[in-house]
Amino acid sequence: MVGDLGSVVMKLGFSASDYQSVVSINIFVTLLCACIVIGHLLEENRWMNESITALVIGLCTGFVILLTTQGKSSHILVFSEDLFFIYLLPPIIFNAGFQVKKKQFFRNFMTIMLFGAIGTLISFIIISLGAMGLIRKLDIGLLEIGDYLAIGAIFSATDSVCTLQVLNQDETPLLYSLVFGEGVVNDATSVVLFNAIQNLDLGHIDALVLLKFVGNFLYLFTTSTFLGAFTGLLSAYIIKKLYFGRHSTDREVALMILMAYLSYMLAELLDLSGILTVFFCGIVMSHYTWHNVTESSRITTKHAFATLSFIAEVFLFLYVGMDALDIEKWKFVSNSPGKSVTLSAILLGLVLIGRAAFVFPLSFLSNLSKKSPNEKITFNQQVTIWWAGLMRGAVSIALAYNKFTRSGHTHLPSNATMITSTITVVLFSTMVFGLMTKPLVRLLLPTRHLSRSVSITSEPSSPKSFLSPLLGNGQHSELETGQSIPRPTSLRMLLTTPSRSVHHYWRKFDDAFMRPMFGGRGFVPFVPGSPTERSLHGGE
Repeated sequence: MVGDLGSVVMKLGFSASDYQSVVSINIFVTLLCACIVIGHLLEENRWMNESITALVIGLCTGFVILLTTQGKSSHILVFSEDLFFIYLLPPIIFNAGFQVKKKQFFRNFMTIMLFGAIGTLISFIIISLGAMGLIRKLDIGLLEIGDYLAIGAIFSATDSVCTLQVLNQDETPLLYSLVFGEGVVNDATSVVLFNAIQNLDLGHIDALVLLKFVGNFLYLFTTSTFLGAFTGLLSAYIIKKLYFGRHSTDREVALMILMAYLSYMLAELLDLSGILTVFFCGIVMSHYTWHNVTESSRITTKHAFATLSFIAEVFLFLYVGMDALDIEKWKFVSNSPGKSVTLSAILLGLVLIGRAAFVFPLSFLSNLSKKSPNEKITFNQQVTIWWAGLMRGAVSIALAYNKFTRSGHTHLPSNATMITSTITVVLFSTMVFGLMTKPLVRLLLPTRHLSRSVSITSEPSSPKSFLSPLLGNGQHSELETGQSIPRPTSLRMLLTTPSRSVHHYWRKFDDAFMRPMFGGRGFVPFVPGSPTERSLHGGE
């Protein structure tokens, strides 16, 4: 039988290893389809979501493979951080920027940056210091100061998918934009911190080294944002000037997709933050480029980006579930399972403390700048934001693999313990905290605030959301209507006035210079044979 199989393989032109790869890919694609179907069937009860469904299916599949291989392996694909950072993460982050409601995002931009950047730094410091003080006592193996700092960056990366699936961005725009915006900025900040730590000379730490670290962090943040905006504007200018839709809508769709991916790869090439770059590229493309393509291309790109992001997310959680049973890593901790459990508990506790240490103080600071009670973050909303950031996901897994493995494998007990503990924290936080998210949000917020549809599987946001000005506050903002504004306190004026000035002057600059050059809202591509052309000729 084996000989017959080998002859068939040779006739098909596959080597034995190629054949195994084909079989693995077939199984994995089948599992992806199963995740989608089962996720659809479980959509009504809303206790489960695609993330948890994929994790459970991955765990079950890993267990079956473990039995069939007699305990030799639990997964069919070897995890590669290159696969994650180069192929899977870009569509997820780009779609987040492309589909974001810019009006709400930039209206709350200062608060989002407070939580996403400053808050992540606070969480990073607390987790790193806590790890140094507590993990050393466990004696899990040789860990250097750079490892403890990396642990702080790894477990500062949040995954708020479960909470976003329960919230409705139309009914709770403030809360949704804060949770969503903080999640993206948090991922970017965590990865920038992680990369900055790898380049840090930890041999002798002094004030100059710390100052260089802060300067490097700000440099990466600023240049990555600029590169994303520049690539988005370049795509808008090219499509607006060359009118690709005259001959083929496929070309303009292909150019949008390729230039979005190019922005990410350019950032990686220049050692910048690809996450931040591709996120702001998505925002700029949705504000300018998306309006410069034909109507059919707008529909195509909207659904294409959302579909790629959805598949990548399910793929990641499916693999994490399978890799959780990797026998190679668990062998190292089999002699001392108590240490692994204790380490996971310590990391979970640090995550809880680090999250609370900045959410509530920064919410208080943000509320000082709000004049209306409706704009302030209530205590129940603060608890929801705190809870949304307790779950850890694929970014934490990828950073842990990057730090503690080589090509998906590890032979050091300390590194293996860190990997298994990271997987344990991700599984526990996603499944336990994720399952508790809906009843908790129902308890904290009125029922009308809950979404009627699951955002990860529902249709992407309406194109109307793309018609909002990039930094606009709506047509009836106080700056435009001339309504009298009560005189704020000095601190409130300090925090609020500069933001409103930027909004106001940006809108004027955008209408006067940016849109005439790069297109955008109000720009209608002229395509021969299109309804636009017929209406123009009909008018004549």
